Amino acid sequence: MSSGNLDFEQFRVFLEKTCGILLGSNKQYLVSSRLNKLMEQQSIRSLSELVQRIESQPRSGLREQVVDAMTTNETLWFRDAYPFEVLKSRILPEMIKNAGGQRLRIWSAACSSGQEPYSLSMAIDEFERTNLGQLKAGVQIVATDLSGTMLTACKSGEYDSLAMGRGLSQERLQRYFDLKAPGRWAVKAPIRNRIEFRALNLLDSYSVLGKFDIVFCRNVLIYFSAEVKKDILTRIHATLKPGGYLFLGASEALNGLPDLYQMVQCSPGIIYKVK
Repeated sequence: MSSGNLDFEQFRVFLEKTCGILLGSNKQYLVSSRLNKLMEQQSIRSLSELVQRIESQPRSGLREQVVDAMTTNETLWFRDAYPFEVLKSRILPEMIKNAGGQRLRIWSAACSSGQEPYSLSMAIDEFERTNLGQLKAGVQIVATDLSGTMLTACKSGEYDSLAMGRGLSQERLQRYFDLKAPGRWAVKAPIRNRIEFRALNLLDSYSVLGKFDIVFCRNVLIYFSAEVKKDILTRIHATLKPGGYLFLGASEALNGLPDLYQMVQCSPGIIYKVK
């Protein structure tokens, strides 16, 4: 194995141990494109030197910068559409009937740049507009991500023209955003105030989050090994209240946990109900 391949292999092991992400052996270009600038700034010549620097200087902030660079993804508003429609037409009415006047809680796991939790908050507002008084106790959305940089950006609720053009209708833009500056919009306070952003590594304990009625864990499990994925889904099950629902990404399937979840066909889309 060449020194370059050994470097990459060492970095792959570091990344999986740190945040569970399993890089394919063909992802060297991705790693280079995301880390080149950072390595140049730090005068680091190889991936093995990068890992050594992180391990020898654990408080330098370099580990966090590397994880930020490797886990930051562009996301869409109302991605795949059907989860938000199913939430409004089917899940919320069912939850309201069974909640006994309790506040509903939704977890948006690995929320990246914030489009998913803000989309959820907008969907809840749309439900309230057509079902006046039904959500008396309200809804709390807890949005978590590994990246401190992403969470800071999420909390601001501000997005540029490029981000706004990814899946957001003109109607929703006008209703839920204020123009802050040319080419820059901010989510309106009532939508933002429903969401609590918190730092969380999906490899760590979820007990600090409490219990949820609904969990959105979409388009993140594809980055983990089968063993880590099964562990995460088992621990998510423990956070869900009886009768709660799990939403996965359109290309993700829940295999090997028939005792925990029941598949529910929504036409289109599939969701999972806690057994």
